[in-house]
Amino acid sequence: MMIHFILPGDTLENIAEKIKLENPVYVKEFHNTYCRHEDFIEKELVPGKKLLLPDLKKINDYNARNDAPFKSLERNPEIIFDPVGFLNDFKVKIKESTDDGGKIIENAFSYVASLQWIKNEFNEHLFHFSKDQFSNLHDTKMSYLAVESMNCLGSVEVYANSKGELVRTAVKKQILNDLNGIMAKLYDLFPDKYAAIYLEEFKYVVQNPVLFDQKMKQDYFLKTYFSSFRNPFRNGKSFFEINFNSDSLPIQQTVNSLENQNEISLVQSLADDIQNNLSFTGNLTVSKNNGLIKNMDVRQSYKQYDIKYTTDFSFEAV
Repeated sequence: MMIHFILPGDTLENIAEKIKLENPVYVKEFHNTYCRHEDFIEKELVPGKKLLLPDLKKINDYNARNDAPFKSLERNPEIIFDPVGFLNDFKVKIKESTDDGGKIIENAFSYVASLQWIKNEFNEHLFHFSKDQFSNLHDTKMSYLAVESMNCLGSVEVYANSKGELVRTAVKKQILNDLNGIMAKLYDLFPDKYAAIYLEEFKYVVQNPVLFDQKMKQDYFLKTYFSSFRNPFRNGKSFFEINFNSDSLPIQQTVNSLENQNEISLVQSLADDIQNNLSFTGNLTVSKNNGLIKNMDVRQSYKQYDIKYTTDFSFEAV
């Protein structure tokens, strides 16, 4: 038996965590079993009072019961991936901001992403992915050029494995066959020399499968929608990695809510304090029926040379 003097801010949960007792209810149960009547705990812990704690053998006995809340089936869901017949549009919003000593610059834009399942072949799922209905906070000629260039590609082929992880992307063969005519129309729409530089680079990327795949895998929607978040849960947590700004971030997620029987609500955060100047939070809702995301909110920020860069990214099914 151990004796702990209760401190301000102590809870059954954080004390249990410190002594590696999985179910915090046994902190109270053990104390009330062996304490004097006047030291009995009714509800709240009282700072300054003694708290009797179990020794290592008793802790192991309690843990062997496997009844800690985080070990329940609800807190350790199996998230499937069954996209057969899936077709949906998503309203996507992105806001990027920089904070340089209180001087804040923001840029926001939105679009509608369309995602359609096409077939399953060789244990890979083929989707068609496209963007439409772009809206910019700061409309510029170059942003129009980027939008028109993307629209000319039509829908892009997106391949995911059986776990729903992004494998590769590709331009449709028909687009590649018609690329010279497509580029001619873009040159007519944007005839100035600066547009020509952009279009030459755009054509080079489209004709280079490896480079095109690398570019598309940086798309906010694709890399969040087809991430490894379906990795197995254990003890109420699941771990995976996601790429943001060339950083591979270790992410942990837990079940956020058990209210809706048809959905799984998850909350994501950095798995460890890898950098003090980097942060990541995410909230998403997943359908239990097919394991596909219904909505998601992500905030990622980092600090470099005393300038804070923040990206808010969200989407929801429409």
